[in-house]
Amino acid sequence: MNNKIRNFIYGRYGIDDLYKLLLIICFILLVINMFLNNNIIRIIELLLIFIILYRSLSKNISRRKKENDKYLNIKNRIIKSFNYNKKKYEERNTHMYKKCPNCKQKIRLPLKKGKHTVKCPNCSYKFEVKCRKDEKIKVEIVK
Repeated sequence: MNNKIRNFIYGRYGIDDLYKLLLIICFILLVINMFLNNNIIRIIELLLIFIILYRSLSKNISRRKKENDKYLNIKNRIIKSFNYNKKKYEERNTHMYKKCPNCKQKIRLPLKKGKHTVKCPNCSYKFEVKCRKDEKIKVEIVK
C-alpha cells in the first residue's frame, strides 16, 4: 500500500507558498461559514479545495512553479512596501524621504531646515529640496 501511494505522489507538484495561502483562506472561510451558514461561501470553499488538490497533485510542475513565483513576487512587493512605510514612519522625526525627479530613486535625507541641493546617488542628478521643520528633539521626563 505504501508503494502505491509513493508511486502516485512521485512526480507531482506538492505543497508551496500559494498552496499554504489558499489553505489558510479556505480555513478562514470555513470558520466564517460556521456562523453564517451561507451556500455561496460553501461553494467558494469547495472551489478552493478543488484548486488546492489540483495544484498539489498536478504533474505540470513548471506551470505550478510559475504560478507560485507570481504569488511570491506580489507578496514580496507588499512586504517591501510595508517595511519601507514602517521605516519612514519610525524615522519621521529625523529623516525625510524624497524621490529623484530624474530616475525616481527614493532618497533618505536628514531633516535640516532650509533649501538644500541634493545629488542623487543613482543617476547623479542634482535637485533642490525644501525642508520646513528642524529636527525634533525628543524630551524625556525624569522623575
